[in-house]
Amino acid sequence: MLLVVIAACEVGFWVILGAGLVARYLLRWQRVSTVLLVGVPVTDLVLLGATALDLSRGATATWAHGLAAAYLGFSVAFGPSMVRWADVRFAHRFAGGPAPVPPPRYGPARTRHEWREWGKALIAWAIAVALLGAAILVVGDADRTAELQGWIGRLSLVLGIWLIGWPVYYTVFPKRDPAVRDGSAAS
Repeated sequence: MLLVVIAACEVGFWVILGAGLVARYLLRWQRVSTVLLVGVPVTDLVLLGATALDLSRGATATWAHGLAAAYLGFSVAFGPSMVRWADVRFAHRFAGGPAPVPPPRYGPARTRHEWREWGKALIAWAIAVALLGAAILVVGDADRTAELQGWIGRLSLVLGIWLIGWPVYYTVFPKRDPAVRDGSAAS
């Protein structure tokens, strides 16, 4: 059942975001748009409440409970940039806004971008691990929370792979602009 709540929250995030952008740019309802966009994080609160309620009723933590914590961490850390991403594209497409600026592809600007994205991943990891740890402590039963302990390791592994595969890699081997012949990197 918790997987259904997670899926509903993900759909709800995009539906509320889309409705807020339609209200802002197509209908020009600024107040309604603001209320809808402020409501986007409500989906996170619904998921947090559903997960806490399920565990408080004596459920044994499953893969879905760990996924809920990971989802919440990701949503809090990456949600604002996802909203900005959608806003810029919607404004460009439907309201004559400027074209979206793609992330940098080369040089130090690309490296900074990779470190910034990994920083968000670190925040997501910290939130998810804090939620998992809180659930483990509150439930107080190692047998019922063994799956949550496994999620801490999985999320840590993903964070480590992300660190090595992107920001560290681009720091050590910065991607150079092929159009620049003299070997200097362009931003």
